[in-house]
Order: sequence, then structure tokens, then C-alpha cells
Amino acid sequence: MEEEARYYVVKQKAVPEVLLKVVEAKRLLDAEKVLTVQEAADAVGISRSSFYKYKDDVFPFHDNSQGKTLTLSFQMDDEPGLLSDVLKIVAQYRANILTIHQSIPIDGVASLSLSIQVLQDTGDMSRMLGQMEEQKGVRHVKVMAKQDIG
Repeated sequence: MEEEARYYVVKQKAVPEVLLKVVEAKRLLDAEKVLTVQEAADAVGISRSSFYKYKDDVFPFHDNSQGKTLTLSFQMDDEPGLLSDVLKIVAQYRANILTIHQSIPIDGVASLSLSIQVLQDTGDMSRMLGQMEEQKGVRHVKVMAKQDIG
């Protein structure tokens, strides 16, 4: 049985150094200050295997998420109504949908990118992500980016 994904917000001093270095390596790559994962790993003093082990599971969280855009990546079954069910979750948490990009399904699986705006009355984002992951037919949800709006 697959373990339920949970999200935590912890103070930086409680985060192991290797995870902080992974976040820094990702920042270097995103800012194009380095071109390869090997260069990023070398720059922050971790192995490539450490980077790949944690890169999808650790990212900085800002104290005030309001005024942020979250870009999410999904892999989901090509089933009627499934996208609607995911969008209902976004509406339930009172976030604003900015963009939706869905690929043509291949072998019954569609890739989807969803950008949402976190508003003043938006609910708990970790719970929202967890609820999305639990939705039948959703295979994968990943936070791709967080950015300030405007």
C-alpha cells in the first residue's frame, strides 16, 4: 500500500544541510548560473545522487504565500470528468486558476500544467495538494514553481 504524501513547513534550522543544498542547487539551475546538475551539485557541495534523490520533494516556502502563483504538474488518467474534479478541488480551496495546459493523452495518460493564484482567503495549500494526489485517476502531482505575482 502506497504511503499518503504529507507536507510540512519547518524552520530552516530544522532542515538537514543536504536538503538546503539541494534547494540552492535548484536555484542555481533555475537562474542559469550553472548549466548542468553536476555543476550545481559541485557548486553547493553535494553529490548528484543526493540532488536527484531530493529534488522533487524539497523547495522553499515563503512566509506569506498570498500574492504567489503556484505552477503544478500532473499526470492523470484520460477519464471524462477527472480534470473537472481536480478543478473543483482548486475552487474548494478558493484559489484562482490562471492557466491550464493539457497534452493530448498518450496511452490513456494526460500531462497537465496548472497555474493557480494564492489569494487572501485561499485555504491550506498542503491540504489542497494532498487532496489532488488522492483523487482517483491522478497519478502524480508536483509543484513546479512558486513565484511572486506582478
